[in-house]
This record gives sequence, C-alpha cells and structure tokens, in this order.
Amino acid sequence: MSKALRVVVPPHPLIGHWLTLLRDHQTPSALFATAMGELGRWLTYEALRDWIPYQRVSVETPMARTEGTVVDASVPLLAVPMLSGGLGLWEGARTVLPHAALAPVALQPDGHGGIHCGFSALPEAIPERAGVLVFAPQVASAARLIHLLELLEANGVQGLRVRVITTVAASPGLKQLGERFGDLTLYTGCIDAELDGEGRILPGVGDTEGRLCGLNGSAFVG
Repeated sequence: MSKALRVVVPPHPLIGHWLTLLRDHQTPSALFATAMGELGRWLTYEALRDWIPYQRVSVETPMARTEGTVVDASVPLLAVPMLSGGLGLWEGARTVLPHAALAPVALQPDGHGGIHCGFSALPEAIPERAGVLVFAPQVASAARLIHLLELLEANGVQGLRVRVITTVAASPGLKQLGERFGDLTLYTGCIDAELDGEGRILPGVGDTEGRLCGLNGSAFVG
C-alpha cells in the first residue's frame, strides 16, 4: 500500500456498533438501511473534522457579545454517492451536510474488464474551491472507485479536495487505490484483509445494494 494513502478508521464505539449491524446476516433490510445511514453520518462527521471550511464570527448572546465558528457556506461542497449503495451512506451524511450539492454516479463492469459509466450527474464544471465527498458502499477491488476518481481528476478535482466515505475497505483494493491516488484520504468503518474468489470482501457486509432493497430475502432468492 502506498505510504501516502491516508486511510482512517475512527475508533468510535457508535461506528463499531452500526458496522456490526451491517455485518450481521440476520439484520433486516429496514435496520440495514438505518445502519448504513448512521455509519455514513458518523464517518462524514469524522471526515469533516479537519477538512470542512469555517470562519470566525461575532455574535450577540442574550447576555453579551462573543466569538463563534460557523461553516463557510461560500465554499461549495459536492456529494457524489456511487449508485445505488452509496445513497445509503448519503442518507445519514446529508444531516451533517444539508447545504451540499448532490451528484450521483452509476458505474458497472462493461463485460470486457473495464468499467462503464451508466449514469452521471457530475456537473460539466466543478468550481475550483469545491470540496468533493465520494460515498462508496464498499471498496473491494477499488475498480469502480478508481474510475470515478479518474472522472473527477479529468474535471480538475483531485488530492486534498477529495475525501472518500465507505463502510468497509479491503486491503487489496486499498493497495490498488494507493498506487493510483496516493494523496487520497479515505474514511471507513473497518479494513478487511482479503477478497474471496469472486472479488467479495471477507468478512465484509455482503451485497449492500441487495440488502438495502430487501432483495436478499427468501422470497426473492431461490
């Protein structure tokens, strides 16, 4: 793994709690969606700690004048959830970033070893000062995430302007990510060591899209 790639696993018990619910195969779809949202909220909170722009202001309390800190709304923020699982993380993150613009992107394998962009709401031009938060449901091989980051790079967005939020990241995917984007910062609930023969994270959280939509139940799997 590139030494420059910064991977942060916040040691917060609530992050561990919601991740454990995501891992449990018995967690029902509605609770799984809640856990995704809560994990997105807490990881976004941690990711913004030293990244979100702010300014000092003077305010009048009922008793006296004092100074405070407010988010600098003049610096635009763009949230980019990877469809459809990334929307689960964004549902929680939006409570932390109510003023952020939203640009979902759908990426799928093209059948020839590459990645196909089926849908993109990315604007044609992203302001130079804008920060971008990417919400990836999980990072296994990192192929889809790398493709998205390359789309952003082509739009002039890279390095410290980008942060990634994901439920679980696998070591092989992080290695690939670090080799291509060494100056990236990624926040995750956990780092898992390996992938299985089909490229799925072990132990992982399973199929996030299917579990969010309730498609893994016995009525739809057989």
